[in-house]
Amino acid sequence: MTDIISELRSIGLVNTGLVHHNLSAPQLAEEALARGEGILTSTGALRVVTGKYTGRSPDDKFIVDDTETHSTVDWGPINKPMSEENFIRLYARLAAYLQGRDLFTFDGYAGTDPLYELPIRVINEFAWQNLFAHQLFVRPTDDQLKSHKPEFTVIAAPGFKADPEMDGTNSEAFVIINFSKRIVIIGGTSYAGEMKKSVFSVMNYVMPKADVLPMHCSANIGPDGRSALFFGLSGTGKTTLSADPDRQLIGDDEHGWSKHGVFNIEGGCYAKCINLSREHEPQIWDAIRFGTVLENVVVDPKTRIPDYDDDTITENTRAAYPIYHMPSAAEPSMGDHPSTIIFLTADAFGVMPLISKLDANQAMYYFLSGYTSKLAGTERGIVEPEATFSSCFGAPFMPLPPMVYAAMLGDKLTQNNSSVYMVNTGWIGGQYGVGRRVSLKHTRAMVSAALSGALDHVSYRAHPIFKLMTPKECPGVPSDILDPKSLWQDAEAYDRAALGLAARFNKNFGKFHDVSPEIASAGPKA
Repeated sequence: MTDIISELRSIGLVNTGLVHHNLSAPQLAEEALARGEGILTSTGALRVVTGKYTGRSPDDKFIVDDTETHSTVDWGPINKPMSEENFIRLYARLAAYLQGRDLFTFDGYAGTDPLYELPIRVINEFAWQNLFAHQLFVRPTDDQLKSHKPEFTVIAAPGFKADPEMDGTNSEAFVIINFSKRIVIIGGTSYAGEMKKSVFSVMNYVMPKADVLPMHCSANIGPDGRSALFFGLSGTGKTTLSADPDRQLIGDDEHGWSKHGVFNIEGGCYAKCINLSREHEPQIWDAIRFGTVLENVVVDPKTRIPDYDDDTITENTRAAYPIYHMPSAAEPSMGDHPSTIIFLTADAFGVMPLISKLDANQAMYYFLSGYTSKLAGTERGIVEPEATFSSCFGAPFMPLPPMVYAAMLGDKLTQNNSSVYMVNTGWIGGQYGVGRRVSLKHTRAMVSAALSGALDHVSYRAHPIFKLMTPKECPGVPSDILDPKSLWQDAEAYDRAALGLAARFNKNFGKFHDVSPEIASAGPKA
């Protein structure tokens, strides 16, 4: 058995209270309830409220700038540097805060492929956050636990707040990755997604060294054994569209693509559940049961029935559950090389085609662009959708330059002859506030057609501005909605909006100076 006390001392955590090591999900739920950290809902899920922070806080994320990272990290407004001195000072204060406090530790893995798994340890101040870690990361077997040696440690202490003037942070909240010391520290925020995305950021730094492409995508497997990937930022439909009862789920958010195929980085799912219904998302609905952590969902005080339509606390309500809660989960969470790749975008301008087939250069262009709309609640300060570009559909979690990941994707697309489609899950008939959100029914039909090969045998038209090839027909989808311009009452207004978005694409892509002319010219005409 791991000598957890000695190992905590070795990283400066001394004189702590009781240390609860690798408790089971029921034990952690009991501890959370006994400590008043949450309540049980009518489904058996544990509901918690995270307070001030109900989403990620990207302005408060830092990477320690040292000899390990100075020349490798893509420094800038996303990957902000912190000095070693500030980290050491803040870490000492965090360690002092944890003295005398009970701790909950989870030993497990990031990565379901044994060839590429990263042993991790998560140390929590709160039992419910350790339950989150237990459900979201890869749980060890009893034999693995006996020999487990963490190669990266995450310490989350929401009750400890930084002093910006003293610690060099931007606020009381902080998420800091130290690649040399192989430690992540999180404080001032209770939003559990920070732990999950920190580990993802770590994997995005270390996996390319092993010739593995880390990806912000969901993945599933069809009845024919062929895998599919769904790229997209939070709220674009990765979790919903990959939860297909006719396909096996590999994972809903984070994956690696190695020379052997695709594998899940996580052991669970973190689904948005605002407006969740059994009718539209039955698998996710049924997954929310005992063992699940519900964040910021409004619950009836008497019946304890969750109200998924209530956004009083936040629109970014979340459900965290182990992947085996999904009846269609693949075991193990691995698949073959993907035959089809879907880029998901939620276009707030209402001008992007609903589905387009991309050639190799377009795939690289739109992967580097990562266009979508930030949706309300996903990050602090976002109260309505706004257009954004996020390289590789996951720039906040990519420590290396975007071209590192893009070049790897291009190589894998060529090697495996994967088809690439872009699907707009956003607005049609007008911009946000005027048009309407495309129906989930039609989105599912388009995705099914792309995965089945039904779109290989239809005729296409080229969009005059975006230069995307869009099908003239698609099974299960009215043909009139496949032409976005025809849905606008004012055709000239559509052209102005489309040209405006095209100009945004071109301006954004101007920051990429090391791409081929073929890729650079694959974007829209402004």
